[in-house]
Amino acid sequence: MANKEAVVLIGHGGAARDTPRPLVAELKRLESERLARREARMSPREAELDRQVRGWPRTPDNDAYKLGVEEIAAALAPKLGGRKLVAAYNEFCAPSVEDAIESLVAEGFTRVSLISTMYTRGGLHAECEIPGIVAEARRKHPGVVIEYAWPFDADYLADFLVGQLSRALPS
Repeated sequence: MANKEAVVLIGHGGAARDTPRPLVAELKRLESERLARREARMSPREAELDRQVRGWPRTPDNDAYKLGVEEIAAALAPKLGGRKLVAAYNEFCAPSVEDAIESLVAEGFTRVSLISTMYTRGGLHAECEIPGIVAEARRKHPGVVIEYAWPFDADYLADFLVGQLSRALPS
């Protein structure tokens, strides 16, 4: 049987603008306390708040960031040689990276490649959390190749930024 390959494009994610602020504040507080205790597993309350914030209805008006990630995904998809592409979010927005991986595995994908829109080293999400998600997914699904295309090469990013400058600014 041929490999079924998919790509997960990971955006940071943000709470929709009309998500009640106390909901988001409590979620962030509980997460901060959990991380201070060096615990990986969310409490039931934190998990419920995470579900509510991620599941908040999204529109272009209340979540321009999600729209931006979806625009990148739409441009990227036809360049992936037939691989399926799904967008996922590190926090505050659905689907989570974990849920995206689980869904693809359930669909029979045997190779899942992750790539982040978070480019720079030193960030908690790209450098610590996503590799942890990858390690856990590999443990749960030993027959599936799960890989993370990170970190980005600084020279490659510099070339990308120079290209953007030349496109965006008058010569």
